[in-house]
Amino acid sequence: MNPGADIPPHRHVPPHIPFRMTMIDSDAVIRHFYPEDTPLRRLLLRHSTQVRDKALAILALPSCPPLELDLRLVSAGAMLHDIGILQCHAPTILCEGSRPYIAHGVIGAEMLRAYGQANGLDMTPFARICERHTGAGITAQEVRDQHLPIPERDYLPETPEEKIVCLADKFFSKSGDMQEKPASKVRRSLEKFGPDTVARFDALCRLFGLA
Repeated sequence: MNPGADIPPHRHVPPHIPFRMTMIDSDAVIRHFYPEDTPLRRLLLRHSTQVRDKALAILALPSCPPLELDLRLVSAGAMLHDIGILQCHAPTILCEGSRPYIAHGVIGAEMLRAYGQANGLDMTPFARICERHTGAGITAQEVRDQHLPIPERDYLPETPEEKIVCLADKFFSKSGDMQEKPASKVRRSLEKFGPDTVARFDALCRLFGLA
């Protein structure tokens, strides 16, 4: 295991953030579920690296307020947040599974919990990041109203680590040119999910000093 591998060597712990560590080798977890060098694995790694680097960059901004969080959990959690796309049906982003794409966070959480149980690891913090990053979080009411194919409960990011990965993920798509989107474009893309989703995104931006 190389617990330091998730934070790139050119990234430094922002001095205003107390540094706690959760050690997990995200590379090993990804290799377990994606053992072959496939286009889907390369897509996953590119997107996840973008999200990780964006999360760490936001936390390093002078405008980001002091928050006690675990940078290694942020980093590894960002690398693992989309692990569940392997089982989803989304051909435009190379996903050839059978399950609905909206469930990829819940699926990823299931995969990580099973991996942890098999390997004697507590993967709960990483599983929570998986299941709470979709959109700007999903409420049980939204699951009901939209008839979403996931268990009916809240999937809102609660911890700072869950919130920063959820926020950073919104700036990147796994389709198209995969370039970073400005916050204004992110807001427009979330409007189709309703004002509550946009309000949650805006609240995340304020929390981390982006607004």
